[in-house]
Amino acid sequence: MILYSIGHGNHSIDKFIQMLEDNGIMTLVDVRTAPYSRYNPQFNKDNLEHLLQNRWIEYAYAGKYLGGRPSDPGLYKNKMLPPGEIDYLHEVDYPEIMKRPWFQKAIAQLLELADQQTTAMMCSEEDPAMCHRHHLIARYLIANHPEVEVKHIRGDGKVFGARTIHKSIDEPSGDQLPLF
Repeated sequence: MILYSIGHGNHSIDKFIQMLEDNGIMTLVDVRTAPYSRYNPQFNKDNLEHLLQNRWIEYAYAGKYLGGRPSDPGLYKNKMLPPGEIDYLHEVDYPEIMKRPWFQKAIAQLLELADQQTTAMMCSEEDPAMCHRHHLIARYLIANHPEVEVKHIRGDGKVFGARTIHKSIDEPSGDQLPLF
């Protein structure tokens, strides 16, 4: 089974839908916690759902259970809800989310959709290495569902397997390495 992944980034809606069509996507599962964009309103839930419907692509929202910004303070590394704008990618405790029954149930539903027709999960971040759809969802699938191949669709049209991303959000960046 193949499950695709895509981020809308700053693409035009026409380019985005073309990328979906080029990859045969029939169902788009929105995994944004808040399915709205102040910078790209064409990707707001209602707009996107309507535009996809006109192109015969089904839309499903799963951000409540598969989103990257949980409302439970216990799902953050410091066990507190973060104030204001933060780097959620590095603050959320993804391994803890992966243990939750509601997350696992949502993954099972996502896989049911992908088994029925060609499906992609979508978030706002174009680069999957910088998005929870890779660090939470794809990594969970790699570890627990090896029969599923997650393929990331990039803005330039290239498609590659999630197993090729080795970047970890838990490792310090180069400028944080200790000096010897």
